[in-house]
Amino acid sequence: AALKDALRSQVSAALREGRVTPTELCQRCLALIKSTKFLNAYITVTEETALKQAEESEERYKRGQPLGILDGIPIAVKDNFNTAGIETTCASNMLKGYISPYNATVVQKLLDQGAVLLGKTNLDEFAMGSGSTDGVFGPVRNPWSYSKQYKEKSVSKSHSEDKESDWVISGGSSGGSAAAVSSFTCFAALGSDTGGSTRNPAAHCGVVGLKPTYGLISRHGLIPLVNSMDVPGILTRCVDDAAVLLGSLAGHDPKDSTTIQDDFKPFELPNLIDVSKLSIGIPKEYHAPGLSSEILALWLKAADLFKNAGAKVVEVSLPHTRYSIVCYHVLCTAEVASNMARFDGLEYGHRSDVKDSTESMYAATRREGFNDVVRGRILSGNYFLLKQNYEKYFVKAQKVRRLIANDFVKVFRSGVDILLTPTTLSDAAPYTEFIQEDNRTRSAQDDILTQAANMAGLPAINVPTALSERGLPVGLQFIGRSFQEKQLLTVAKWFEKQVQFPMIQLEEVKRHDSGVFQHQQSASFS
Repeated sequence: AALKDALRSQVSAALREGRVTPTELCQRCLALIKSTKFLNAYITVTEETALKQAEESEERYKRGQPLGILDGIPIAVKDNFNTAGIETTCASNMLKGYISPYNATVVQKLLDQGAVLLGKTNLDEFAMGSGSTDGVFGPVRNPWSYSKQYKEKSVSKSHSEDKESDWVISGGSSGGSAAAVSSFTCFAALGSDTGGSTRNPAAHCGVVGLKPTYGLISRHGLIPLVNSMDVPGILTRCVDDAAVLLGSLAGHDPKDSTTIQDDFKPFELPNLIDVSKLSIGIPKEYHAPGLSSEILALWLKAADLFKNAGAKVVEVSLPHTRYSIVCYHVLCTAEVASNMARFDGLEYGHRSDVKDSTESMYAATRREGFNDVVRGRILSGNYFLLKQNYEKYFVKAQKVRRLIANDFVKVFRSGVDILLTPTTLSDAAPYTEFIQEDNRTRSAQDDILTQAANMAGLPAINVPTALSERGLPVGLQFIGRSFQEKQLLTVAKWFEKQVQFPMIQLEEVKRHDSGVFQHQQSASFS
C-alpha cells in the first residue's frame, strides 16, 4: 500500500520531468489493448490519431507548456459520444459506419486539455442494458475473469473451457469503458449513466464510477437515451482522478440548455479528511429483495467504519423507492420511443434497400437497424404515450418521480450529508447464467439500487470496496446532495483509503509490466 501511495503522482510527474513521454505511454496502452483484445472492450481503436495526439503532447512538454494535468494522458470514450472523424456506432447496426461531423462537448474538452483518445468502447446497443452483452459487436468480458484472484477461487477447469465459458460480465451499459480502465489500457474513460450505467459496471470491474449531478456536465453530443436522466459518467481507478476529470468537464455549455449557468470551480480533494462531523444515512429500502448476504455484510461493515471514525450513522427511509423501478421503466421507454424516432433511414445511419414506399422503407430500416431490445422499448414507450394511456401511465409516473425526488430532499434536509447504499445486488454473474434472462428482467434487477439517483438528478459514486468469496469486485454507492460533488468525493476518498481495495492481478498486464508501466498500475495520474 505504501509503495502504491508513493507512485500516486508519478505518471503526471514523470511526464513533466521527461522520465516518460506521452508517446511511450500511448504505445504501451495500445500494446495492452491488442493483448487484451479478447475482452472486447473497444469497438474502435484510433491508433494513428492517438499517436499523433501523443506526439503533439510531447512537443508541448518539450517546450515546457503542457495544457494541464490531462496532457498526454490516454483516455477512452464510450461509443455513444459523437467524435469528429471517428465512427460512432452505439453498438448498433443502425449507426454502423456513421461518422459524426462534430465532437461531443465532453470529448472536445478532454482534447482541448491534451488528453490522448485511444478509441471508442463497447456497450449495450444504444446503452439499453446492464451487462454490455446486447451490442452488435458482441459482449464485453470482465477483466477480473482472467485475474489471479478469480482463477484461484473459481472451480478448476481446463484452460480452454475456462476462457470460453467461465468468464463473467462487465456490467453495463458502459461495460467497455469500465473494462478498459480496469485492464490498464487507459487511465480514465467516459461512460453514460441513465439508470446506473456507469456505477453498475464500475462495481463489477472494480473501478470508481461517478455519476455527476444532472446539469453539471454537458450532454451535447451524447446520443440520447432518456434526456431527463442521461448524464456523462466518469470511470477511473481512484477517486482523485475522478475529481480531476470532473473539474475538466463540468460547467455551462451554451449548446446544452440543461447545464448550470454558474461557473464551476475545479477542486482538489484534501489528503487529511475528518468524517467525524458527518451524518451518514442508511436507507432501509435499499435492503432490497435479492441483495446477497455478502454485500449486506459489507454494507454494514462500511457503516461501522464511519461510526468508528466518529460519524453519525442513522437509518433513514425513502418510502417511494419501492415504486421507483416501475416508474423508471415507464419514463425510460417513453423517452426512448421519442428519441429513437430520429433513426428513420433518411438523414443518417442505416437505410434499408426496400423501396416499395416510404413507409415500408421506414419499417424495414428500423427492423434491420435495431435489435429486439431496442424495438421492445420503443413499443412499450409508444404504448405508454398513446392518448388513452398518457394520463394513466406517463403523467402518473412523472408524479411518482417527483415523490421519489422529494424523499431525497426530506432526508438531506433532516441533516443527513451522504447516503451509503450497495451499488449492485451481487458480484458479476457468469455470462452463461446472465443471458438466461431477458434484457428487461435483468435491467429491472440490476438498476434497482442505482436508478433513483438519476430520477432525482443527484450525484452518486461507486467505490470498489472488497472482493467477494469468488474473488470478484464488490462496490458500495455514495449518494450526495445536488451539486455537492466536492463533499461526495471527499467522503468517497476517505472510504477508499480505509478499504484499500486490492489491485487486479492480470497476467496480460504482467507481460507488459516495466518501469514505465508500473506508473500506470498505480492507478492515478493526479
